[in-house]
Amino acid sequence: MRAREPDRQGHLLRGAVRIGFETFNDAAAENTTVLFAPIDPIVHSRAWKAQVPYLAQHFQVVTIDPRGNGRSDRPTDPGEYHDAKFVGDIIAVMDHLSIDRAVLVGICISAWHALLAAALHPERVLGVAAVAPWIRDAIPPLPERLAAVDRFEEQLDSYDGWFRMNRHFWRDHWPSYAEFFFSQMLPEPHSTKQTEDVVGFACETDASCMLAEHRSTRWTDDPDEAASLLRGITRPVLVIQGTEDRCQPQARMQRLADLTGAEHLVLEGSGHLPMARHPVPVNRALKRFVDRVGGGTSRVESAFRARRVGGSGPSSLQFGAAVRRHPRALYLSSPIGLGHVRRDLAIADAMRELRPEVEVQWLTQSPVAEFLEQRGEVVHPASRLLANESGHVEAESGEHDLHAFEALRRMDEIQVNNFMVLDDLVERERFDLWVGDEAWELDHFLHENPGLKRAPFVWMTDFVGWVPMPDGGEREALLTADYNAEMVEHVAHLPTMRDRSIFVGDPADVVDLPLGPGLPGIREWTQAHFDFSGYVMGERPDPTRRAELRHRLGYAEHDVVCLVSVGGSGVGRHLLQRVLDSYEEARRRIDGLRMVAVTGPRIAPETLDVPNGVEVHGLLMDLNLHHAACDVAIVQGGLGTTMELTAAGRPFLYFPLGHHFEQQVHVRHRLDRHRAGRPLDYRRADPSLIADELAAALAAPTNYLPVPDDGAERAARLVLDLL
Repeated sequence: MRAREPDRQGHLLRGAVRIGFETFNDAAAENTTVLFAPIDPIVHSRAWKAQVPYLAQHFQVVTIDPRGNGRSDRPTDPGEYHDAKFVGDIIAVMDHLSIDRAVLVGICISAWHALLAAALHPERVLGVAAVAPWIRDAIPPLPERLAAVDRFEEQLDSYDGWFRMNRHFWRDHWPSYAEFFFSQMLPEPHSTKQTEDVVGFACETDASCMLAEHRSTRWTDDPDEAASLLRGITRPVLVIQGTEDRCQPQARMQRLADLTGAEHLVLEGSGHLPMARHPVPVNRALKRFVDRVGGGTSRVESAFRARRVGGSGPSSLQFGAAVRRHPRALYLSSPIGLGHVRRDLAIADAMRELRPEVEVQWLTQSPVAEFLEQRGEVVHPASRLLANESGHVEAESGEHDLHAFEALRRMDEIQVNNFMVLDDLVERERFDLWVGDEAWELDHFLHENPGLKRAPFVWMTDFVGWVPMPDGGEREALLTADYNAEMVEHVAHLPTMRDRSIFVGDPADVVDLPLGPGLPGIREWTQAHFDFSGYVMGERPDPTRRAELRHRLGYAEHDVVCLVSVGGSGVGRHLLQRVLDSYEEARRRIDGLRMVAVTGPRIAPETLDVPNGVEVHGLLMDLNLHHAACDVAIVQGGLGTTMELTAAGRPFLYFPLGHHFEQQVHVRHRLDRHRAGRPLDYRRADPSLIADELAAALAAPTNYLPVPDDGAERAARLVLDLL
């Protein structure tokens, strides 16, 4: 799932070649347009996926796929790849979309095309951002590539290293070349996802297109003519280069900066694709450049400058440089499910109980945002700019199956966007404390960009360590170990970036598994780097008054209440239906059975086939009370729900999602430790088995490990120590 979908997708016919384009935030067209020039056809416009959603919060954005890849046609005539064709594509798309002027952004050869457009059509260009740019000059290729360049047309006995840059190897082994090439373009450690992306983009074209592009001619072969052309550009230029670029010589990029008098950003340690591997500094640089040359105020900025004063709840929120009388905490609560928000609310309430002057504002999204607003909490309006994490998770899921690790990897562009939302917010408004409950993007990008930390930061989680699934094989084992290694390195390199790390649980709740080859064990590492709050949950009803609670919720004394719930995401629809299908058999086994199904905020009750006699509810704000009042429950394998049932001493069946390492490993370990619940495999659980297990759960006495009730206060004290 994309972080932002295009407003329009279209094609423009240029001669015999269709050129694909997309537009984003067309409502901002009267402000400033940012146009990504058609990139080198080895990839396509999705190579800018970490930039487009963020910039589209502020400006109209247009992307053009290059001839040879993406949504554009794939000509094999070298003449169709001449520089003039690419420049013409830029101007033609602008004409088609009625765009008078735009800021152009390009990388490598597409930066050259953007610069040519600025030189030849200055009235159409506001400025050019050139990332890792190629230009025509007299500077030779990098030494390691020079010999291969000279032998491109030869058939070789061996194609090792850069000698794979050869027309014969391309023709016979194009995917293998793409893998090699991008391993060089992304030399930074822990670049597995970025490499995977661009290799995938490269495999959407083929050697015939790339050979045609390679044989095409440039605007000029004369370095002096090119220098004169570049020197004559009157529009502002931004050059972004990495010190470890293995495609373009450092002197070439410096030469462009000198010729154009460009603003110049050098990223230490970056390879040839900084927009992919270092998206935050690139995004910040692009945004500031467009602000400077575009001359206007985006709608987002105008909204942030507004002030609304008076009343209570969200309407009383003040923006900008409002006078502050109380310490303010910005709380990021994971929107995937509702388990996090119940514990986060409990911690926030405990913080305010201990320090009444503390103000808490929330940066989160649906369904958590609606839940908080119904509780009267202040959800910051910037939350509306967050890309949809719950929707992504649902799009990644199958029938009671969610590969959680891969889903998180494929959430990368969403996480970049959401960090940029936070970064914009805290640049405009001051907060005295940031609390991130599994706000992975905040933790990751702060460690990658430590200069952006502007307040003490509390990191909170209920699990540590990515764990491979058994059927993931060697690839998944290597990837999870790499992600774990990056986490360990981040903390070792910047041990004070997290001013406090809180594990929601006890040391024994941490799995005793390895983080990966050569890495410490998960429990060992967690104990060395975390404080432990004990488990945290919301309201815990008095068990001695359970009969009173049941009466208040409408449950009769003789009812055998079976509560069926699947959390706050839409992933659990199949499990709900499977349990509903077991109702008739369960009713025959259990006298007085009253089944109550809770669909949550993202599953429409009417999408289910509900047997007569089963009650169905949507979102229950007091679901935790129903958990405490029921006689038995059937749930997914999420930690929040299962620990509420554990604390209440209720028998329950739980179905961990397939390939969900957290539910399959981390949560399962904790529940086993607490001697709580009966785990079942969804694939084998037909209605008869569910009915049998339900009856067995009701008949078996519970002997759960007690869950202390002071976790919220302990967590709150750990947080407030930083204020």
